[in-house]
Amino acid sequence: MIEIDKAKVEQKYEELSAADFIVWITDEYLAAIGGSLNADNMDMLSAAQHSHLCYRYILDEVMEGGFIQLIMNGFAPYVLEGPFPYVVKKEWEMKDFSKLLYSVKSEYHRHKEELEKDMSDEEFMALYEQLEDLNEMGDDFLDDYQEEVSPKVAEIIMECYGKE
Repeated sequence: MIEIDKAKVEQKYEELSAADFIVWITDEYLAAIGGSLNADNMDMLSAAQHSHLCYRYILDEVMEGGFIQLIMNGFAPYVLEGPFPYVVKKEWEMKDFSKLLYSVKSEYHRHKEELEKDMSDEEFMALYEQLEDLNEMGDDFLDDYQEEVSPKVAEIIMECYGKE
């Protein structure tokens, strides 16, 4: 598990917005493991830190280009296929957000071959019209979940550092 100074974590929690705090702390994780997650450094993060990082990837990717972008940029196996949706449901007790993730996972499986093929920028952009349900799920995250979920995730992170 990557250790971060508790006082610094508390300071950043107090001064940053929830989303910015999540980005800051996961940047600390990524810096400690060499800049990016790979098979050689995955065990350096705790299960909780992996969950925090999964949410960070959702923030980054979905806010930029929806779940289609998250999938196209290769994060689906880590975020959707791993334990993250289950953690959201059972440990974080965010059943509605978990349902959204499982719906995204289902759409990912339904269109996996199409989503994972090499394509031009034009073909990529066309996916937003072709995969309307998946595109709308990104909008749902932004419209219905992000503002509520990010502060809860920031609190969950703080609980890991002993502040409730």
